[in-house]
Amino acid sequence: MKLTIEGLKNKEEWLSKGYKLPAFDIEAVAAETKAHPVWVHFGAGNIFRAFHANLAQRMIEAGEMKSGITVVEGYDYEIIEKQYRPHDNLSVLVTLKADGNVEKTVIGSIGESCILDSENKAEFDRLKEIFTADSLQLVTFTITEKGYALVNGRGEELPSITADFAAGPEKPQSYLGKVVSLLYARFQAGQKPIAMVSTDNCSHNGEKLYAAVSAFADKWIANGKADPAFKAYINDETKVTFPWSMIDKITPRPDASVEKILREDGLEGLDPVVTSKKTWVAPFVNAEETEYLVVEDKFPNGRPALQDVGVIFTDRDTVNNVERMKVTTCLNPLHTALAVYGCLLGFTKISDEMKDKELVNLVNTLGYKEGLPVVVDPGVLNPKKFIDTVLQVRVPNPFMPDTPQRIACDTSQKLSIRYGETIKSYVADPNRDPASLQMIPLVHAGWLRYLMAVDDEGKAFEPSPDPLLADCQKYVADFKLGTVPSAAEIKAKVLPLLKNKAVFGVDLEEVGLADKVVDFFAQEIAGPGAVRATLKKYVD
Repeated sequence: MKLTIEGLKNKEEWLSKGYKLPAFDIEAVAAETKAHPVWVHFGAGNIFRAFHANLAQRMIEAGEMKSGITVVEGYDYEIIEKQYRPHDNLSVLVTLKADGNVEKTVIGSIGESCILDSENKAEFDRLKEIFTADSLQLVTFTITEKGYALVNGRGEELPSITADFAAGPEKPQSYLGKVVSLLYARFQAGQKPIAMVSTDNCSHNGEKLYAAVSAFADKWIANGKADPAFKAYINDETKVTFPWSMIDKITPRPDASVEKILREDGLEGLDPVVTSKKTWVAPFVNAEETEYLVVEDKFPNGRPALQDVGVIFTDRDTVNNVERMKVTTCLNPLHTALAVYGCLLGFTKISDEMKDKELVNLVNTLGYKEGLPVVVDPGVLNPKKFIDTVLQVRVPNPFMPDTPQRIACDTSQKLSIRYGETIKSYVADPNRDPASLQMIPLVHAGWLRYLMAVDDEGKAFEPSPDPLLADCQKYVADFKLGTVPSAAEIKAKVLPLLKNKAVFGVDLEEVGLADKVVDFFAQEIAGPGAVRATLKKYVD
């Protein structure tokens, strides 16, 4: 069984192995996509293949769309060269259900794959053709929150951004510069309307995308590299919009257990490809069944009727409330708590943590008792039901190969929104006292303990990548497991970090939580087993 258009002609073999095949003419959809592009997506990774491409597939099968998606990769070109194109842009979506069922779907909705390389004239010219097409309605993104950054973690402008600001739209080198160059081509072709829709998992994602595009417009105009009317174009919502969105679907790295299932089916070409940029890519993606996409409904050139396949379209305030509900209460804080303590306690699967009494009590109290009372109900999704699904279905799913180590990436960038917003709500409410919070400071203490890079058995481990890892580790560098200084000594060393609003969202000393964090941390460094003992003491 070969994952190509030719290979799919042996239809009965695929069906006999339980695969759901596209219920449309893949080649006809590809031809229509190239002739009349409607939807472009930047970011050819797992979340795109598991979510956006499947939405398009369902729309095509329902007769709601004739063309598919044009996918564009701008970070690692080899994903397109070594994975997409050799498989005729097909992939296999393996949905891992909590009841143990595995659903295998061949995704054929990707009509064209492109490389965002301004040095490759053929590739970049093709993208300009696509971007100037009258038919183009929306551009979506999953390039990660870092993808919108113009500066590094220290606030210094990235060299590629500086160079692109000066050089203009002709041949930009940065990811964002290339995107804005394509948008400028659409402007030059008659100021054609378009929706630029970030679907990255970050707060106010549309605002981040707009800020980046606007910065390029300002610099190019100031440097005489662009028509001054370009700024008016991106600011005119009858022509260009930057809708906000909230996306939620867990798509871990393709797992060996899933690969084994596909190999036993007889699927060929499954050997993973590791690119020169160390991206691990496979012709399949594994994902959970649960998914949410809530989008601000601002599309000046129209849009596909994606509400028919479960996308919720609403206003910006509602999107913001849904995103806050998820990120500050109902999912992300619970994930980070499990990530930090999972690494300390030696777990390698998130689902296994949900068999652990203390960790279950930790996230239940964190979600239901500390977070839920101050969350804003967005109306389109029920916060209590959302947490119920997270803690009873999604996270405990034993068939989802997700790890605390993956979720622990970039924790310094996550704490401010995931916990800081709840603390701020307690501070702002005269009927609530932030000092009553227990689980949030316990997670903060667990993160300090995590920064020591020694687990609860006293074994060294490698912390997950984090842009501020080295900077933050300096504050705990003098602590040793089994040696507990006085609270005053601990506080003197860690207080500058605890007062850092950029990391925690608030000054933990100012809101009265620093001493509690210090106390929990002191208990967790008492010796091997101290993390477990501290959890037992406070979460049971």
